[in-house]
Amino acid sequence: MMSNSGRLQVAVIGAGAAGLCAARHLLARQDVFCPPVLYELTKRVGGTWVYEERVGRDEDDLPVYSSMYRDLRTNIPKEVMAFPDFPFDKHLPSFVHHTEVRKYLNQYCDHFGIREHIKFHRLVESVRPVFSESRQGGLTWDVTTSDATGKGHKTTNQFDAVMVCNGHFFDPYIPPIAGLENFKGKVNHICSALLFFGMLMHSHDYRVAEPFAGKSVVLLGAGLSGMDIMIELSEVASEVTLSHRQRPLTCPLPRGVRQAQGVKLINEDGELVFEDGDRAKPDVFMLCTGYNFTFPFLSKEEVGLQVREHCVTPLYKHLLHPAFPSLFLIGICRAICPFPHFHCQIQFALSVLDGSFTLPTQKQMEEEMEVDMQTQLQKGTALRHILKLDSEQWDYNDEMARLGKFKPLPPFWKNLYEANKVFRAQDLLNYKNYIYQVFSDHEWTVMQKGAE
Repeated sequence: MMSNSGRLQVAVIGAGAAGLCAARHLLARQDVFCPPVLYELTKRVGGTWVYEERVGRDEDDLPVYSSMYRDLRTNIPKEVMAFPDFPFDKHLPSFVHHTEVRKYLNQYCDHFGIREHIKFHRLVESVRPVFSESRQGGLTWDVTTSDATGKGHKTTNQFDAVMVCNGHFFDPYIPPIAGLENFKGKVNHICSALLFFGMLMHSHDYRVAEPFAGKSVVLLGAGLSGMDIMIELSEVASEVTLSHRQRPLTCPLPRGVRQAQGVKLINEDGELVFEDGDRAKPDVFMLCTGYNFTFPFLSKEEVGLQVREHCVTPLYKHLLHPAFPSLFLIGICRAICPFPHFHCQIQFALSVLDGSFTLPTQKQMEEEMEVDMQTQLQKGTALRHILKLDSEQWDYNDEMARLGKFKPLPPFWKNLYEANKVFRAQDLLNYKNYIYQVFSDHEWTVMQKGAE
């Protein structure tokens, strides 16, 4: 799908938050870029924010990619969760229900005229680099798609660049625990599931707390989802154990919740053995262990992208392939404030494509990446945590803005986000009831704390 106008044609894979953000900025630069083409597997925008009661397969017999659960509220205040150029409605509380985020993304989509550029129910089967001396830069991309429902023919279109925005909260990571196969059961549909002794599930399939009433549950993993689900289940389960390898949580926990070390192995009778020798025999063992990166449409032989221990290489600035600098993987960094992070990555990507930022040579990028990798490893950062930016995200976002020559995030973004992390660590049970107010690029305050 090449343009005769000299403008660049960009394909965007996914119409979740990152894909919508990519389309918004491409549409704002129609002097350089043709209107984008977005390929979305489902029939809705919003990605993981589209709640689906079913697990496994949806009403169209497509895989359920969303990991949203019914009562989820955001763990980031709306004041810093929003795209910088499109705030949430002021009347909303700071921590909003997931339905409000989905509504927000639909409003964003319509406000910027994105919907007409989305091809729904399109499965991206392959994204292949094509070298052509007739094109500037010598590289284009063949994107082959098919109807996600299995109807219709495959089509292949050609693009100057590809932005991969397919998300990474849908392919559950199952840790290699000895004896894990001793849990036989699985949930086929959460609303009709009969939970019985020896039930193994991943938090990807968690939807509501009611089926766990009176059950003993061990949750493996103390990330944000694990702690959120712990709080929900504490209201109905007979016993909840939070198993993890982090330092013990020191904040108040729900009544009846206990902490345990990581799970070392599982005996044949379904008994869990923790690292310190403690044991438990729960009705339900739920893995809150995160997700794998998966890019099935990118050929390992042709593109050479490697995914190992939750790390994706080679990617310059965690974003673009040095051998194929018109291929961008948006939003694979972890422990970030996602929407503004997408906002910064995408504008930097456009500065690469429009030539306002000149990339180093492939060799220079590869050398810089190797130095950065070795520096992280020598500091003691495990390979699986290389993409975990956390507080380093702010310097990263500022660097994107400096190199891409666009307006950086206001200072309050970092300060409020980091303060919320402290409040969450100290007041896990109540922090979502805090209400924030932003006065300027530098000033904000907490208007209300404590329980509802």
